Amino acid sequence: MKILITGAGGQLGRDCQRVMAEHEILPCTHRELDIANANSVNSLLEKEQPQVIINAAAYTAVDRCETEKEAARLGNTKGPKNLATAAARIDARLLHISTDYVFDGERQVPQSYLESDPVSPLSEYGRSKLAGEQAIVASGCNAAILRTAWLYSAHGGNFLKTMLRLALADGKRELKVVNDQYGSLTWSRPLAEQLALLLTSDITGIIHATSEGHGTWYEGACYFLNRLDVPYTIRPCTTEEYPTPAHRPHNSILENSVLKTAGINVFKSWQEHLDDFTSEFGGQLIEEARTSL
Repeated sequence: MKILITGAGGQLGRDCQRVMAEHEILPCTHRELDIANANSVNSLLEKEQPQVIINAAAYTAVDRCETEKEAARLGNTKGPKNLATAAARIDARLLHISTDYVFDGERQVPQSYLESDPVSPLSEYGRSKLAGEQAIVASGCNAAILRTAWLYSAHGGNFLKTMLRLALADGKRELKVVNDQYGSLTWSRPLAEQLALLLTSDITGIIHATSEGHGTWYEGACYFLNRLDVPYTIRPCTTEEYPTPAHRPHNSILENSVLKTAGINVFKSWQEHLDDFTSEFGGQLIEEARTSL
Protein backbone atom coordinates (compact mmCIF):
# COMPACT_ATOMS: atom_id res chain seq x y z
CA MET A 1 0.00 0.00 0.00
CA LYS A 2 1.23 3.48 -0.86
CA ILE A 3 0.84 5.91 2.04
CA LEU A 4 1.56 9.63 1.95
CA ILE A 5 2.39 11.06 5.39
CA THR A 6 2.31 14.81 5.91
CA GLY A 7 4.07 16.24 8.96
CA ALA A 8 6.54 13.39 8.50
CA GLY A 9 9.21 15.06 10.63
CA GLY A 10 7.00 15.41 13.70
CA GLN A 11 6.36 13.11 16.64
CA LEU A 12 3.51 11.14 15.08
CA GLY A 13 4.87 11.31 11.54
CA ARG A 14 8.09 9.62 12.57
CA ASP A 15 6.35 6.87 14.49
CA CYS A 16 3.97 6.25 11.58
CA GLN A 17 6.94 5.66 9.30
CA ARG A 18 8.37 3.09 11.71
CA VAL A 19 5.09 1.32 12.43
CA MET A 20 4.06 1.19 8.76
CA ALA A 21 7.49 0.33 7.33
CA GLU A 22 6.09 -2.68 5.47
CA HIS A 23 4.19 -0.29 3.20
CA GLU A 24 5.46 2.09 0.53
CA ILE A 25 5.80 5.35 2.46
CA LEU A 26 6.00 8.80 0.92
CA PRO A 27 7.04 11.05 3.85
CA CYS A 28 6.50 14.78 3.39
CA THR A 29 7.69 17.52 5.72
CA HIS A 30 6.38 21.07 5.39
CA ARG A 31 9.40 21.89 3.23
CA GLU A 32 8.48 19.11 0.83
CA LEU A 33 4.73 19.78 0.81
CA ASP A 34 2.88 22.88 1.98
CA ILE A 35 -0.60 21.47 2.48
CA ALA A 36 -2.05 25.00 2.44
CA ASN A 37 -1.00 25.28 -1.22
CA ALA A 38 -3.78 23.60 -3.20
CA ASN A 39 -1.76 23.44 -6.42
CA SER A 40 1.12 21.67 -4.68
CA VAL A 41 -1.23 19.20 -3.01
CA ASN A 42 -3.12 18.43 -6.22
CA SER A 43 0.07 18.05 -8.24
CA LEU A 44 1.73 15.66 -5.79
CA LEU A 45 -1.34 13.50 -5.24
CA GLU A 46 -2.09 13.26 -8.96
CA LYS A 47 1.49 12.20 -9.57
CA GLU A 48 1.93 9.74 -6.69
CA GLN A 49 -1.63 8.35 -6.42
CA PRO A 50 -1.39 7.19 -2.79
CA GLN A 51 -4.13 4.89 -1.50
CA VAL A 52 -3.99 6.51 1.95
CA ILE A 53 -3.06 9.99 3.17
CA ILE A 54 -2.16 10.44 6.84
CA ASN A 55 -2.32 14.10 7.77
CA ALA A 56 -0.11 14.61 10.82
CA ALA A 57 0.71 18.19 9.76
CA ALA A 58 -0.74 21.09 11.72
CA TYR A 59 0.04 24.48 13.20
CA THR A 60 0.32 23.37 16.82
CA ALA A 61 1.72 26.49 18.52
CA VAL A 62 -1.43 26.81 20.61
CA ASP A 63 -0.65 30.15 22.25
CA ARG A 64 0.71 31.75 19.07
CA CYS A 65 -2.52 30.81 17.30
CA GLU A 66 -4.23 33.54 19.34
CA THR A 67 -2.29 36.21 17.44
CA GLU A 68 -1.14 34.29 14.35
CA LYS A 69 -4.67 33.46 13.23
CA GLU A 70 -3.88 33.29 9.54
CA ALA A 71 -1.10 30.78 10.10
CA ALA A 72 -3.50 28.68 12.18
CA ARG A 73 -6.14 28.88 9.47
CA LEU A 74 -3.71 27.85 6.74
CA GLY A 75 -2.23 24.90 8.63
CA ASN A 76 -5.32 23.64 10.43
CA THR A 77 -8.22 24.50 8.12
CA LYS A 78 -7.14 25.20 4.56
CA GLY A 79 -4.51 22.44 4.52
CA PRO A 80 -6.91 19.66 5.59
CA LYS A 81 -9.50 20.99 3.13
CA ASN A 82 -6.98 20.79 0.28
CA LEU A 83 -5.98 17.24 1.23
CA ALA A 84 -9.61 16.13 1.52
CA THR A 85 -10.57 17.64 -1.84
CA ALA A 86 -7.61 15.97 -3.55
CA ALA A 87 -8.25 12.68 -1.73
CA ALA A 88 -11.83 12.63 -3.02
CA ARG A 89 -10.57 13.28 -6.56
CA ILE A 90 -8.15 10.31 -6.58
CA ASP A 91 -10.32 8.09 -4.35
CA ALA A 92 -7.77 7.93 -1.52
CA ARG A 93 -8.54 7.37 2.16
CA LEU A 94 -7.66 10.27 4.48
CA LEU A 95 -6.68 9.75 8.11
CA HIS A 96 -6.58 13.17 9.76
CA ILE A 97 -5.34 14.10 13.23
CA SER A 98 -7.46 16.51 15.26
CA THR A 99 -7.61 17.56 18.89
CA ASP A 100 -9.42 17.65 22.22
CA TYR A 101 -9.41 21.46 21.93
CA VAL A 102 -12.62 21.30 19.89
CA PHE A 103 -14.40 20.94 23.26
CA ASP A 104 -14.84 23.69 25.87
CA GLY A 105 -13.73 21.37 28.67
CA GLU A 106 -16.52 22.44 31.00
CA ARG A 107 -17.83 18.92 31.60
CA GLN A 108 -17.51 17.70 35.18
CA VAL A 109 -14.45 15.50 35.75
CA PRO A 110 -14.24 12.47 35.45
CA GLN A 111 -16.96 12.49 32.78
CA SER A 112 -15.45 11.99 29.34
CA TYR A 113 -16.33 13.35 25.92
CA LEU A 114 -17.79 11.05 23.26
CA GLU A 115 -17.39 11.50 19.53
CA SER A 116 -21.06 12.49 19.31
CA ASP A 117 -20.88 15.25 21.93
CA PRO A 118 -21.40 18.89 20.90
CA VAL A 119 -18.22 20.88 20.22
CA SER A 120 -17.46 24.40 21.41
CA PRO A 121 -13.79 25.40 21.09
CA LEU A 122 -12.55 28.28 23.23
CA SER A 123 -9.22 28.97 21.52
CA GLU A 124 -8.13 29.96 18.02
CA TYR A 125 -6.26 26.68 17.79
CA GLY A 126 -9.41 24.74 18.63
CA ARG A 127 -11.54 26.78 16.25
CA SER A 128 -9.10 26.30 13.36
CA LYS A 129 -8.89 22.54 13.99
CA LEU A 130 -12.68 22.23 14.17
CA ALA A 131 -13.01 24.11 10.88
CA GLY A 132 -10.55 21.60 9.41
CA GLU A 133 -12.72 18.71 10.59
CA GLN A 134 -15.79 20.32 9.07
CA ALA A 135 -14.04 20.92 5.74
CA ILE A 136 -13.04 17.26 5.54
CA VAL A 137 -16.57 16.06 6.25
CA ALA A 138 -17.98 18.50 3.67
CA SER A 139 -15.59 17.18 1.00
CA GLY A 140 -17.29 13.79 1.02
CA CYS A 141 -13.96 11.93 0.89
CA ASN A 142 -13.32 8.61 2.60
CA ALA A 143 -11.99 10.02 5.86
CA ALA A 144 -11.49 9.15 9.51
CA ILE A 145 -10.77 12.09 11.81
CA LEU A 146 -8.87 11.09 14.95
CA ARG A 147 -9.02 13.43 17.92
CA THR A 148 -6.09 12.88 20.24
CA ALA A 149 -4.57 14.83 23.14
CA TRP A 150 -1.44 15.51 25.18
CA LEU A 151 0.87 13.83 22.66
CA TYR A 152 4.47 12.88 23.47
CA SER A 153 7.28 10.84 21.93
CA ALA A 154 11.04 10.39 22.10
CA HIS A 155 11.47 12.87 19.25
CA GLY A 156 10.80 16.58 19.03
CA GLY A 157 9.61 18.84 21.81
CA ASN A 158 6.82 17.98 24.24
CA PHE A 159 5.72 18.56 27.82
CA LEU A 160 7.47 15.53 29.32
CA LYS A 161 10.83 16.32 27.75
CA THR A 162 10.55 19.91 28.98
CA MET A 163 9.90 18.68 32.52
CA LEU A 164 12.89 16.36 32.33
CA ARG A 165 15.22 19.10 31.09
CA LEU A 166 14.13 21.52 33.81
CA ALA A 167 14.45 18.90 36.56
CA LEU A 168 17.94 17.89 35.42
CA ALA A 169 19.01 21.53 35.22
CA ASP A 170 18.19 22.06 38.90
CA GLY A 171 16.29 19.44 40.87
CA LYS A 172 15.83 21.84 43.79
CA ARG A 173 14.30 24.62 41.70
CA GLU A 174 10.57 24.75 42.32
CA LEU A 175 8.52 24.24 39.17
CA LYS A 176 4.81 25.05 38.98
CA VAL A 177 2.70 22.57 37.01
CA VAL A 178 -1.04 22.84 36.47
CA ASN A 179 -3.08 20.41 38.53
CA ASP A 180 -6.65 21.31 37.53
CA GLN A 181 -6.61 20.37 33.84
CA TYR A 182 -7.46 16.72 33.20
CA GLY A 183 -6.65 14.54 30.22
CA SER A 184 -4.65 11.53 29.06
CA LEU A 185 -0.98 11.68 28.13
CA THR A 186 -0.83 9.86 24.80
CA TRP A 187 2.27 8.26 23.29
CA SER A 188 2.54 8.74 19.54
CA ARG A 189 3.59 5.11 18.92
CA PRO A 190 0.29 3.47 19.91
CA LEU A 191 -1.47 6.25 18.03
CA ALA A 192 0.54 5.25 14.95
CA GLU A 193 -0.40 1.61 15.60
CA GLN A 194 -4.04 2.66 15.79
CA LEU A 195 -3.73 4.47 12.48
CA ALA A 196 -2.22 1.33 10.94
CA LEU A 197 -5.36 -0.61 11.87
CA LEU A 198 -7.48 2.07 10.21
CA LEU A 199 -5.64 2.00 6.87
CA THR A 200 -8.08 -0.44 5.32
CA SER A 201 -10.95 -0.03 7.77
CA ASP A 202 -14.37 1.12 6.61
CA ILE A 203 -14.74 3.35 9.70
CA THR A 204 -15.30 6.98 8.77
CA GLY A 205 -16.11 10.15 10.67
CA ILE A 206 -14.95 11.24 14.11
CA ILE A 207 -12.85 8.89 16.25
CA HIS A 208 -11.37 9.58 19.69
CA ALA A 209 -7.90 8.12 20.14
CA THR A 210 -6.13 8.73 23.45
CA SER A 211 -4.66 6.66 26.26
CA GLU A 212 -7.11 5.20 28.76
CA GLY A 213 -7.73 6.82 32.14
CA HIS A 214 -6.97 10.40 33.06
CA GLY A 215 -4.72 12.57 35.17
CA THR A 216 -3.48 16.15 35.42
CA TRP A 217 -0.34 17.68 33.95
CA TYR A 218 1.10 17.69 37.48
CA GLU A 219 0.34 14.00 38.01
CA GLY A 220 1.83 13.14 34.62
CA ALA A 221 5.04 15.06 35.27
CA CYS A 222 5.54 13.44 38.69
CA TYR A 223 4.84 9.94 37.38
CA PHE A 224 7.28 10.41 34.50
CA LEU A 225 10.14 11.78 36.61
CA ASN A 226 9.60 9.14 39.27
CA ARG A 227 9.87 6.44 36.61
CA LEU A 228 13.20 7.93 35.50
CA ASP A 229 14.37 8.32 39.11
CA VAL A 230 15.16 11.99 38.50
CA PRO A 231 15.00 14.34 41.54
CA TYR A 232 12.56 17.20 41.19
CA THR A 233 10.68 19.87 43.07
CA ILE A 234 7.26 20.45 41.55
CA ARG A 235 4.42 22.39 43.12
CA PRO A 236 0.88 21.82 41.87
CA CYS A 237 -0.85 25.02 40.81
CA THR A 238 -4.14 26.16 39.33
CA THR A 239 -4.73 27.35 35.79
CA GLU A 240 -5.21 30.85 37.19
CA GLU A 241 -1.72 30.71 38.71
CA TYR A 242 -0.22 29.76 35.33
CA PRO A 243 -2.03 31.93 32.76
CA THR A 244 -1.49 31.40 29.04
CA PRO A 245 -2.71 33.36 25.99
CA ALA A 246 -4.89 30.44 24.82
CA HIS A 247 -7.68 28.99 26.93
CA ARG A 248 -6.92 25.35 27.78
CA PRO A 249 -9.84 22.97 28.42
CA HIS A 250 -10.36 22.03 32.07
CA ASN A 251 -11.52 18.59 30.97
CA SER A 252 -9.79 16.94 27.98
CA ILE A 253 -10.84 13.37 28.80
CA LEU A 254 -11.86 11.61 25.60
CA GLU A 255 -13.61 8.23 25.43
CA ASN A 256 -12.51 5.98 22.56
CA SER A 257 -16.04 4.70 22.05
CA VAL A 258 -15.91 4.22 18.27
CA LEU A 259 -12.70 2.20 18.47
CA LYS A 260 -14.03 0.10 21.34
CA THR A 261 -17.32 -0.59 19.56
CA ALA A 262 -15.33 -1.77 16.54
CA GLY A 263 -13.10 -3.91 18.78
CA ILE A 264 -9.85 -2.32 17.58
CA ASN A 265 -8.87 0.04 20.42
CA VAL A 266 -5.12 -0.45 21.01
CA PHE A 267 -4.69 2.00 23.87
CA LYS A 268 -3.75 1.03 27.42
CA SER A 269 -3.75 3.30 30.46
CA TRP A 270 -1.56 6.39 30.22
CA GLN A 271 0.53 5.00 33.08
CA GLU A 272 1.16 1.70 31.28
CA HIS A 273 2.18 3.53 28.11
CA LEU A 274 4.53 5.76 30.11
CA ASP A 275 6.04 2.66 31.73
CA ASP A 276 6.75 1.21 28.29
CA PHE A 277 8.01 4.54 26.98
CA THR A 278 10.46 5.14 29.83
CA SER A 279 11.68 1.53 29.76
CA GLU A 280 12.59 1.89 26.10
CA PHE A 281 13.74 5.51 25.90
CA GLY A 282 14.57 6.58 29.46
CA GLY A 283 18.35 6.47 29.11
CA GLN A 284 18.25 8.20 25.74
CA LEU A 285 15.96 10.94 27.04
CA ILE A 286 18.18 11.67 30.04
CA GLU A 287 21.33 11.78 27.92
CA GLU A 288 19.71 14.12 25.39
CA ALA A 289 18.38 16.39 28.12
CA ARG A 290 21.76 16.62 29.84
CA THR A 291 23.49 17.36 26.53
CA SER A 292 21.11 20.26 25.92
CA LEU A 293 21.90 21.94 29.26
